[in-house]
Amino acid sequence: MDARTLLLQQWASCLDKEEWFPPLEKVLEDMTYEQALWKPVEGAHSIWELVCHLLFYEKRFLVRFLGETANEPQAENNEATFLLPTETAENWKKTKQEYANVHRELEKILAKSDQEDLYRQVPREDNPLILELKSLAMHDAYHIGQIVFLSKMQGAWTGKRSF
Repeated sequence: MDARTLLLQQWASCLDKEEWFPPLEKVLEDMTYEQALWKPVEGAHSIWELVCHLLFYEKRFLVRFLGETANEPQAENNEATFLLPTETAENWKKTKQEYANVHRELEKILAKSDQEDLYRQVPREDNPLILELKSLAMHDAYHIGQIVFLSKMQGAWTGKRSF
């Protein structure tokens, strides 16, 4: 198995293909706006904030890869990447959809990349495409675990798995 195929499998497991952990799209599928905003204690991040954080880094990488750095999302620091848009049920749906769209766009880029593209330096990034997407997938998996835990803490976890 080549590196691209391996990374494509890892990338899919973060969004829509169940592996050792549930994919984010499935975890968020029936999550309500209220559940997405819930926090177990003051100072913790909500599920929605975690999704915004994941979206920030994936979207920033996508625009950098495409060379559209003038449109890249900005944040003063890492904490600012958790900020929510206006808190409405409609914006919660939009956040989930935008995350899925950006994730799938990166998947398409990876699927179409040849060996040279995989190791091409991406503007404003320290590593080539293949290493940045590997890191993003690991970052997603880490936060998906937090999201699952938060949904279990509030009793929103359905517990339905494919195995």
